[in-house]
Amino acid sequence: MATQKLYAGAKLRETRTRLGLTQKDFAGKLGVSLPYLNQMENNNRPVSTTVVLALAQEFGFDVTELSSGDAERLVSDMREALADPVFNQDEAGAPPLADLRLTASNAPALARAFLELHRAYRQTHERLASLDAALGHEGGGLQLSPWEEVRDFFHYCDNYIDAVDRAAENFAATARRGDVPAAAEAWLKGQGITLCIAATDTLRQFDRATGTVTLSDRAAPETRNFQLLLQMALLQQDKLLQATLDLARFQSDTARAIAHIGLANYFAGAALMPYGPFLAAARETRHDLERLATRFGASIEQVAHRLSTLQRPGAKGVPFFFVRVDQAGTITKRHSATRLQFARFGGACPLWNVHRAFETPGRFLRQLAETPDGVRYISIARDISKSGGRYGAPVRRYAMSLGCEVEHAGQLVYADGLDLGPEAVFEPIGISCRICERTHCHQRAIPPLEQKLHIQPDSRKVLPYEIE
Repeated sequence: MATQKLYAGAKLRETRTRLGLTQKDFAGKLGVSLPYLNQMENNNRPVSTTVVLALAQEFGFDVTELSSGDAERLVSDMREALADPVFNQDEAGAPPLADLRLTASNAPALARAFLELHRAYRQTHERLASLDAALGHEGGGLQLSPWEEVRDFFHYCDNYIDAVDRAAENFAATARRGDVPAAAEAWLKGQGITLCIAATDTLRQFDRATGTVTLSDRAAPETRNFQLLLQMALLQQDKLLQATLDLARFQSDTARAIAHIGLANYFAGAALMPYGPFLAAARETRHDLERLATRFGASIEQVAHRLSTLQRPGAKGVPFFFVRVDQAGTITKRHSATRLQFARFGGACPLWNVHRAFETPGRFLRQLAETPDGVRYISIARDISKSGGRYGAPVRRYAMSLGCEVEHAGQLVYADGLDLGPEAVFEPIGISCRICERTHCHQRAIPPLEQKLHIQPDSRKVLPYEIE
């Protein structure tokens, strides 16, 4: 495949503005002419190798930040939104992909405003469809779903919150012999808070009146450790969490409350698996999830999720995507530091091996896959069912997938023995049927909304229509 040109005009402008430089001064430091810099900032020219090297040498800039991660996410989200029938009432169809990429690169704020508008429309439409009293909504205005708003906050932060991550790493460094849960318990004890393990279905309960934290003895040890650290984060790191929430400017108290717990969860995972030691261990074990889980006292899911957050500037890990689905195929957790993005509405592509993980509990499934844009990935999938801890308690069944672009496969133990050569077979997958470009797919659930259909009444293949 040909090397993709790098268009990063918005990042260049943002960097220049942050440094307080004029275009003329910035061009001089980068060793290019003023017109050339202007063309790069407006994405009329790709960023040259000379400029990339100058950014690193002159300003210590982490050139990996020039990658189009945010732009690709925006393009994916806009394509899915534009697949909505409300935008396809005439023959014009959806805007060309090139136009969407220019919008995401040159006007990201406009792209996000468009996505917020579409989410507001969709939310109102769904309320009316379910006979919800949308007109009686308090204040008479439209708001995003708090859950979606928080998910987007983490999504567009690359699932990496630097201040919280470093605070968690600093706390972990104080733990004797690396026993982070014991350090958390000692801190709580120092605040006059008692830890109690009891027979209860509630994972964690903090009684402020008595100063008692109760954890369930029915939960797995790694779950109890995580909940212990989460409770400590809510108490010890409250000022940091609140300051981060202030910067996020959530539209509702509900969204802020959800994000508050989300940040505490982030701290707990980052303390249990501190950035520096965890990154080193991941490289040493070649990202063996089971070995990492044993070493850090974490679950397989916690380890996989943590791997997807290793995006610290200057010390980035392998860019992974991470997703969790339920038995209905609904995505319950998602993040991608790769070019692969996930559907915002509905389930994941049925050809993805994450769905087959339910059939093989306790085993890792490997898959080589290719998306319609020609990018190839290696991914692993595994069921991560959660026991209720007692007879008769319901079992929560999930499956997760972790993967990266195939160029990083050599750093994964799961790639051993796979044929990655030119003759290797990569399964075709997509984002969701609504926006998938593939014209021939035996598992297609619904027609793509961006393309015309050709109906043949005298012929029937796998699908009752052909995609033009």
